[in-house]
Order: sequence, then structure tokens, then C-alpha cells
Amino acid sequence: MRATKHAAPQSNRRRGLVMGIPLALVAVGLLVCLAFALLPGSSGEAGATEPAAASVAATEPSTPPGTGVPADPTPSAAPPSVTSPPPSATGTPSPSATLTARPSAAPVTTATPSPSATTGGARTAPATASQAGRIKPGTSYQGVATSYDAADGNGACSFGPSGDLMIAAMNHTDYESSKACGAFVLVRAANGASITVRIVNECPLPCAPGQLDLSHEAFAKLADLSVGRLPITWSLLSPVAPDAMSIRYKTGSTQWWCGIQVIGHRNPVAALEVLTGGGWRQLSRTDYNYFLSPDGSGCGGPIRVTDIYGEQLTVDGVALQPDVAQPTRVQFARH
Repeated sequence: MRATKHAAPQSNRRRGLVMGIPLALVAVGLLVCLAFALLPGSSGEAGATEPAAASVAATEPSTPPGTGVPADPTPSAAPPSVTSPPPSATGTPSPSATLTARPSAAPVTTATPSPSATTGGARTAPATASQAGRIKPGTSYQGVATSYDAADGNGACSFGPSGDLMIAAMNHTDYESSKACGAFVLVRAANGASITVRIVNECPLPCAPGQLDLSHEAFAKLADLSVGRLPITWSLLSPVAPDAMSIRYKTGSTQWWCGIQVIGHRNPVAALEVLTGGGWRQLSRTDYNYFLSPDGSGCGGPIRVTDIYGEQLTVDGVALQPDVAQPTRVQFARH
């Protein structure tokens, strides 16, 4: 009976403790919340940080200033950097702009004279000529020199006897169907000797490209004839002489057929034309250095001659007299 009486009051005390602890914790929590709420500046700061973060996130995909094109995060929709490069931070041009600007300055460095300047003779040693064939001015050619008995100096170019024998025959390849005829060439040997010769003949195959077959008299200026084959370099010249060129009609020329030749020209001849009822007519050139008019049209009238630099000279009053060298008062400019 005593045990029963003592057990009942103990259980009531434990139940009161259990109920009191949670109530105390709730009270403490309320006090802590109240204390934080009463702190200065606490109201609104935490809420203010959230809109700030949202505004930053909203500005990230915006368009860079000055582009005028909405930003697109997908690579496929982004404009190519070549056509629309972004502005650099330093303000310096992009590499592509620098590269495109360079070619505009290139012509300034070359400074190639105009055709009008070439006819005035102001240009010296041009690298190229407008109508040059295989033999170009300003170019040095290598080969060998051989020699032959030139007799009176006549040859494949049909100039006839030569006033001097400082002449040469051009190899078949560089002869180029008589385009080399009348050219003045400066020949240099390895020993330092040099000579200027005029091309009056063709050296047939097996003469190799670059080879010159000099007259005995010209070869002897460079080395002894016993040498046989002499390594040389040579280049085109535009000499002081001659004073004026001449025109000659070929034997048998008439008003129905004619051949015309230019003699004593300073620079190689590129083209020859005659004036007909239909205007200027360019004649074809033979390998024996005459320009032919198969039907004779234009023969006996004005003749226009063009050199490899593009200079044109018109000659009037050349009578149709076959096999007569008729001097003119004109000559190509020096280069």
C-alpha cells in the first residue's frame, strides 16, 4: 500500500518537468528573434541584397556598348569575328584591319613609271617591258660564248653587210622568230672583260638557251679564240647610237605584196603597222626579220613602229622602193 502511494506523486513531478522544458525553449527562441529584430539597420538589408543580385544577373547577357546587335549565347547565332570584330579595350586596330591596310601602301614602294614616262627616256634599266619577249631589259642571262666566221656580217636577220663586226648570233630559243634581231647586248666574261655586240644572226640548235655565238672579232675581245667555249653573262642594252633608224622594203615588194624591215633601231622592235583604209593594221613577222603584208595593203603609206617598251614612232613619206634603206628622222628613246 505504501509503495502505491509513493509512486503517484513522482510521476506527476516528471510530467511537469517534461512540459516545462519545451515551453522554456520556445520562450528563449522568441526572445532571440525579438533581439535581432530590434538591432539597427537589420530591417530591409537582407531583402535589399536579393534584388541587387538579380539586377547583376540581368545585365550579363546585355549587348556591349556600340555594337547595336543583341548578344546571343549560342555560338551558331553569334556574328563571325572577321566581319564584326569586338572593339578592343586599348582602342588599337584589330589584326585584320592592319592586314587590309598594308596592300594600299604596296604600290608606293614599287613606283613603276607610266608608259608616257618611258617614251621620254627618263626611266633607266627597267625590270620589265610591256612588249618584251624572252629577252627582257634589266635581266642578266647566263650562258656560254662560242665564235664563228661572220664574213661581211650578214645573217638570218637580213640586215645585209655590217659596218663593223662587233656582232653575234643569238641561240635559236632566245632568237624567238627574229624578235632578238637588232638588239644590243652587253657581254661579260668571268675575267672581267666585256664587249657590246649587235644581234644580226641566229645560232641554230643545238645552241642552248643563253648561248651567244660571237664573231671571231668580238670573241677575241673577251678571250683567246683557242678557249672555244667561254662562260659569260649578258644583258640587253639601250645604247647612245645609232642616231636614227631606217625603213627598207623587201625585194619584190609591190602594191599587191610587200615586206617591210626596220634597220638601225636602238631598242628591239615589237610590232610594225601600216595605215590602210580601215585604220592601222599590224603585220605578221617572219623569222628572217621582215613584216609582211600579203595583199600589199598599206605599203607605201605611213608606217608605225613599236619597241618593246611600248613607244610608238610613225614614219611618213617612205616610198615603195624595194631593197633601199631609206633613212628617217626618228629614233626610240634610251632606257
